[in-house]
Amino acid sequence: MFKILIVMSLVYLFASCEKENINSSNDALLRFSTDTVAFDTIFTSIGSPTHNVRVVNPTNSTLIISSIKLAGGNKSGFRLNVNGEVANDVYDVEIPPNDSIFIFVEVTLGENGGNIPMVAEDSIVFSVNGVVQDVNLIAWGQDFKRINSKVIGTTTWTNEKPYLVYNYAYVDSGAVLTIEPGTIIYFHDGAGFYVKGTLDVQGTESEPVVFQGDRLESMYSDLPDQWNGIILFSGSHNNRFEHAVIKNANIGLQVGTIEHEGFASVELADTRIENMSWAGIWAMKSKILASNCVVSNVRYYNTALLLGGDYQFYHSTFANYYNALSTGIRNTETLIVSNYLVDSKTDMRYVGDMTEATFGNCIVTGNRSNEVLVRMDKKGESNYLFDNCMLQLSDTVNIDNNPHYLGILRNADPRFIDPYKGNFQLDTLSAVKDIGKLSYAKMFPNDFLGESRLDDAGPDLGAYERIEKDPEKTAESK
Repeated sequence: MFKILIVMSLVYLFASCEKENINSSNDALLRFSTDTVAFDTIFTSIGSPTHNVRVVNPTNSTLIISSIKLAGGNKSGFRLNVNGEVANDVYDVEIPPNDSIFIFVEVTLGENGGNIPMVAEDSIVFSVNGVVQDVNLIAWGQDFKRINSKVIGTTTWTNEKPYLVYNYAYVDSGAVLTIEPGTIIYFHDGAGFYVKGTLDVQGTESEPVVFQGDRLESMYSDLPDQWNGIILFSGSHNNRFEHAVIKNANIGLQVGTIEHEGFASVELADTRIENMSWAGIWAMKSKILASNCVVSNVRYYNTALLLGGDYQFYHSTFANYYNALSTGIRNTETLIVSNYLVDSKTDMRYVGDMTEATFGNCIVTGNRSNEVLVRMDKKGESNYLFDNCMLQLSDTVNIDNNPHYLGILRNADPRFIDPYKGNFQLDTLSAVKDIGKLSYAKMFPNDFLGESRLDDAGPDLGAYERIEKDPEKTAESK
């Protein structure tokens, strides 16, 4: 009997201790890892990524949260997972002393019928000992036009709403897809843009056409390999990209396909191709005319012109400062020009004719000692010319008295403003200022930003013209 009384006493004692350890003071407040959970622009009708907020009990005793609720209930579009329990209202949640729980938040927004981003707001309301605290929720939504495994005939894509491509968009043979200024095309993971017909991209300086992945959080803004890229199949002609931005894919722009007869052709003007995992431009036996273009920051082949073809690049910047050390050190040159291609699987060598590969007033540079590789097979034509360019070349590359290299500025520092952040404008001390060939500048008198190349001491190399402001004129304008 005595033992039973002792046991009962201990049970009562422990129960009393536990009760005493529950903090019932209305001064006991929760702490939160953030006061606002914000979602960057997300697509309507598609669920968002998951965000979280950490809820901390900073006291030395247990806190019981009598309720955790969404203020807007189930109508707001937000959804909660409270420490593993999926519900928008949860009751009697205990947090031990100096411990915490996590609340995971997602949101799906409805369409608003326009191109103006919507804003959805709500809050998570916590009630502890009669005291109410809250964490704000906010999300910006964007309507879109869905393209899912679609074959496209002759049509125009407008900038009324952005487009979101799942799997692929395929421009059929003989069809012309025109894309208006300011149009944005997003691609889901693994999606691509495939063209057998013609693609006419009509961006402007103030309203470029943008091709990019569909993850809009800031951490994805310059992350490669988010989608497959754009392929112009051999037989696709009269393609044009003007004031376009192509970024964050596997291959930015593939021109030509080895398994198809003929070649592809494209004109690139004032276009940026950046942050790719495999190649910026990958061209095979095809034709490219490019001016004021920037191809930058690619894991493997910044620009590869292979199997011959007809290539003309003027006032363009090829710059590779890819520095994602987690994927390994880059070991390929920024620019590769070759009239052959070796199939790595079969070891077969395919040879074509390089009828022309001209680079005028261009910059080819990066963070390796050598950034230009020219490889030619004697079985094919090998016509190429670097004229008045700045080239990053190792000491082992001899171009003296070589008719393929004229007026070369070798291994100079172009002094880009911030190449690791994609800013390839020149600063005032750049070695490539005012040394461009005037004949090329007259062909393309305005730079990437619309500045004149003909109004100062001379045209600069690359896509950007450095315009020095006259202090007296600047003072007068004020």
